[in-house]
Amino acid sequence: MTHALADLGIILAVAGLASVVLQRLRQPAVLGYLLAGLLLGPHLLTQITVDVELTHSLSELGVILLMFSIGLEFRLRKLLQVGLSGGLTALIEVGLMVSLGFLVGQAFGFTPVEALFIGGCLGISSTMLVARAFAEQRVDAPFVGVTYATLIFEDILAIVLLVVLTAVASGEGLNPRELGVTLGRLFGFLSLLLAGGLLFVPRFVRWVAAHFSAETLLVVSVALCFVLASMAETAGYSVALGSFLAGILIAESGASHAVDAVIAPLRDIFAAIFFISVGTLLDPTEVLDHWPLVLVLTALVLVGKTFGVTIGAFLAGNGLKRSLRAGMSLAQIGEFAFIIAGLGASTGASRGFLLPVVVAVSCLTALTTPAMIRVSERVAADIDHRLPRPLQTATSFYEAWIETLSARKVAPSQQRRLRGRLRLLAVDVALLVAVVVGHGLFGAELARALSPGVGAAETARWGVFAVVALLALFLVVAILRQAHHIGEDLAARVVPKRTGDGADLSRAPRRALLRLLEVAIGLGLGLPLVAVLSPFLPFSSAAIALALVVAALCVAAWRTLGNFQGHVRAGTELVVELLARQGEAGVSADAADPGASALRPLEQVRELLPGFPDMEAVELHAGDPAIGESLASLNLRALTGATVMAIAREGAGLVLPSAGEVLHVGDRLALGGSAGAIAAARALLRDDDAARGGESS
Repeated sequence: MTHALADLGIILAVAGLASVVLQRLRQPAVLGYLLAGLLLGPHLLTQITVDVELTHSLSELGVILLMFSIGLEFRLRKLLQVGLSGGLTALIEVGLMVSLGFLVGQAFGFTPVEALFIGGCLGISSTMLVARAFAEQRVDAPFVGVTYATLIFEDILAIVLLVVLTAVASGEGLNPRELGVTLGRLFGFLSLLLAGGLLFVPRFVRWVAAHFSAETLLVVSVALCFVLASMAETAGYSVALGSFLAGILIAESGASHAVDAVIAPLRDIFAAIFFISVGTLLDPTEVLDHWPLVLVLTALVLVGKTFGVTIGAFLAGNGLKRSLRAGMSLAQIGEFAFIIAGLGASTGASRGFLLPVVVAVSCLTALTTPAMIRVSERVAADIDHRLPRPLQTATSFYEAWIETLSARKVAPSQQRRLRGRLRLLAVDVALLVAVVVGHGLFGAELARALSPGVGAAETARWGVFAVVALLALFLVVAILRQAHHIGEDLAARVVPKRTGDGADLSRAPRRALLRLLEVAIGLGLGLPLVAVLSPFLPFSSAAIALALVVAALCVAAWRTLGNFQGHVRAGTELVVELLARQGEAGVSADAADPGASALRPLEQVRELLPGFPDMEAVELHAGDPAIGESLASLNLRALTGATVMAIAREGAGLVLPSAGEVLHVGDRLALGGSAGAIAAARALLRDDDAARGGESS
């Protein structure tokens, strides 16, 4: 007992000292804990060492309490609120990183199972590192909500990854029958536990929180956490899953904030021990021996996660600036990577050096995270400035379109039709997975069974491959057709088709939205499919197939955006004419305030120009900060997401003005974009410090 107390005292003392030093250097405290573990571990041969087995035993409590705290953030209502944005973004980003990690693992000579563990380690960003970086830099901007929404769904996908990798590590390998049985048992276990728990736990926790002290609430909450963790372990699942479910059940009580407040000190202590335990496993010689892999994986995380989150968040309707800033904030790995790598090492599914490599990658990406958050606004502005004009216009319109799609109510018949298409899409995807995975597992046996009838084993093998390839191609075409039909339905909700005589002026914007939705659906389905199918296909063939499909969709989208640009130019000429008429008539948004800069909304534009976003005119007066500035220096689109569609000026009208256009007194600017983007741009033009700071922080 004395030995254990001494070791615990040394662990916490060294961790506290390392944490103080790292935070004084403006680095995450987690790095201090990892450094403390390295100093106390067996690999540096320092004079101070601790019982590694004791540290690892205590670290289990850190995993349990950490996952319990994550579960406390998961209320079902909250998941519905961030469903589209967070779900699509996480699906695209995690699918991309698991696929890229698997391909890199194969390129470095790892087995398929080891490569799958590498992909799993790279898929999930660190909630702890991101939250602390935001707190230290006092970041409070719109992209923070996008970041946390993505992290919520990343954590859900992490639980799925843990379950699947646990099945793989148990010796069942990549056998889909065994995985199917395992996932079926998991579904039954989750259903039973959640159904029973929701009847009892929320009411009980609410009663305890209302009638007893914080100490009692702490004891009851930790007890529930440990009981469910033990039940999960007994059922053959990880303690992380059980503690995560306990957090979800308590979150439904509405007392999650009170529980989190009382459990935070205990969680922080054991979470620190968890990171110290990981540090004790960091063997510098293993890292040096595999430094090319460390550098490649680090570059993959920094570039791949930034790209994946940016694309996913943008396609979910969050605008370019918020999406890119969220992507640069999530370019790291952390606690889930340690848990997944530790699972592989402890079960023998992966070689022992994978954990030190993953820890090294986490340390490097944790060091870059604060800097990437700081420069993200400048990078977003620079990228936006360099985009081709059609893409600049499309980014503003697309955000407004998705906002309209989310807010618009639809008829029950349209909902039923969409649900029917989604069911057909799900069936096609399931059949594609079954065909490809079945061939990967049983194709060779089927070819051997058919070889006597065809006369040669090679002929039988190629015959089976040809049949499977044709079936897969047929299913891929069916999936693309269903994606096209779903995109058509969604686009028609935003930009309805014109009926009656005359030209359909809504065709160009509707087709542009359709092409962008096809890209979103293609990536949202394709990247997870590549992650699932890559272990059963020859090296990189799934990724190459997806790249070809996405490239074709992007080419079609680019051509459509070129036509759409002409539609926008024609429409903005009408906007200039309307602004000129308003100026001649002296129409103001508020006659009682002749100094007001905002003219009444261009109500006629949405009716005459289908597909145009919300538009509002802002008149510039003497003394406004925008006077004498160019559009490039103001950088409204990068800062707010709104676009200056046209400028009405005395004696002249500018359609889609260039970035170098200088603004004058009396200019009337037509701002287009989502309602929030227009409000932020108007506040910036009026020099509203509060709005400016909130948007650009």
